[in-house]
Amino acid sequence: MKSTNSRRPLGGLCLVLAGCLLAASAQVQAQEMAGKPAANDGTNATYWMQNSVEYKANTEALYALAKLRLNQAIADQGWTAAMEQGSNYEKKPVAVILDVDETVLDNSLYQAWIVENGQYYSSKTWAPFVHTETSRAIPGSLDFINYATARGVAVFYVSNRKAPEEAPTRGNLKKLGYPIGDEEDRVLLRGEKEEWGSDKGTRRAVVAEKYRIALLIGDNLGDFLDDVDVSPAERQKLFQDNAAHWGRDWIMLPNPSYGSWEGASFGFNWGAPAEEKRQMKFDIMDDWKPAE
Repeated sequence: MKSTNSRRPLGGLCLVLAGCLLAASAQVQAQEMAGKPAANDGTNATYWMQNSVEYKANTEALYALAKLRLNQAIADQGWTAAMEQGSNYEKKPVAVILDVDETVLDNSLYQAWIVENGQYYSSKTWAPFVHTETSRAIPGSLDFINYATARGVAVFYVSNRKAPEEAPTRGNLKKLGYPIGDEEDRVLLRGEKEEWGSDKGTRRAVVAEKYRIALLIGDNLGDFLDDVDVSPAERQKLFQDNAAHWGRDWIMLPNPSYGSWEGASFGFNWGAPAEEKRQMKFDIMDDWKPAE
């Protein structure tokens, strides 16, 4: 009798747990059908960027490299990083162009909120975050920018943050000690002018009119080239075609959290269901198959 009675609660518990699992599964399916986002894939990437010493070591090292390359660029008047540079640039004053998000400013607070709440990027949540002016400094970036400024180099921030976010972007940079230029506009955001779209070439061209651009520093292919929303194979070709720039006058920081690289994996169909996008990533990845 004891053994029979002791099993009854366990059996009931199993049924309850099974029911809970079925209910949870049904809830996830209902969320998918209602267009609500499922769990975000970026947990490890966000944790790594926010907390690991390995990430900090990477960014510090890349900004140390940028100092060395800047010195070379200053000494060589024929040196330019920009395809938009044009001719007769050799005697122009020197400038560097940096992206903002995940290049200068660390937005891992926003990314952590995304992954902890099963959300995705949305301008409806991103804009309020930007206005809090709570982004942190990417390790090594402020030291490099101060070094460049001390050498008389103009520092420009070319970001795809939208024009209405310029005031809080400037405020956040200023709070952290980044020079933002008082004599001219050096924070160039998307949409400030009609022709300033998500491709950054038009803004690089504006800087190139007055300056010799020594370095481009960013975390995404679009910080260096336009028209990068193409297939993974085409992106690989863009990478290879520009091999001479990487680590010389183009410095790429690591960002496994988000970027055009992810959109390329599912044809930039950002509205596709999470499981469908994940499966498309699986289909592209090369994987090991153990012997049976």
